[in-house]
Amino acid sequence: MGLLIYILVMTHITIACVTLYLHRSQAHRGVTFDHRVAHFMRFWLWLTTGMVTRQWVATHRKHHRFTDVEGDPHSPRNEGIWQILLGGAFYYAWAAQDRKMVEQYGVGTPDDWMERNIYTPWNFVGIGIMLIIDCLIFGWWGILAWGWQMIWIPLWAAGVINGLGHWWGYRNTQTKDYSTNIVPWAFFIGGEELHNNHHADPASPKLSLQSWEFDIGWMYIKILESFKLVAFKVR
Repeated sequence: MGLLIYILVMTHITIACVTLYLHRSQAHRGVTFDHRVAHFMRFWLWLTTGMVTRQWVATHRKHHRFTDVEGDPHSPRNEGIWQILLGGAFYYAWAAQDRKMVEQYGVGTPDDWMERNIYTPWNFVGIGIMLIIDCLIFGWWGILAWGWQMIWIPLWAAGVINGLGHWWGYRNTQTKDYSTNIVPWAFFIGGEELHNNHHADPASPKLSLQSWEFDIGWMYIKILESFKLVAFKVR
């Protein structure tokens, strides 16, 4: 039971960092976090995913520039639902190899000493350290915990959100793309399940529109705001 709780807590922190830091803050500039909060999330993602902020942001911004048309790095309408659902992480990885694209769409992401010397060139060292931590805590069972941590973002964010989020679900707004809301609430995906809402207003840090929709990421933002750790983009 302890191992299961550990996995659920750790993966939830990771998905929260993806939606709050990478997505709402870095990619769309809808919210800015206190530098201590922002760096904790950046460090956590290095430790649990190995993703490079600039590459993720560039790929996502290009997705919004060419949503569901030629040029979209990961549209199930172009590539097929099963390709994205099961292999969305590979499409991210392939897009990240395009240095020109990363340079063009990754403008404004962190470029400090830590990013240049640790987080980007040694991006896979973090997940190696995470494996050691897991094994120190749980012994050989730590490999199971680590494996689940490693597939959480590729499965839910790169696969389900980018796949089902442009294939199946309901729509509150008639956007020009095929984006959908998968379900009105799903705390384990951080609010990203409200994908059609997001495509209707990408700059908004709040992803829920209807009173019966729940965006847990927005709840976290409001909690941080109460501690004066958040600033919002003037719109």
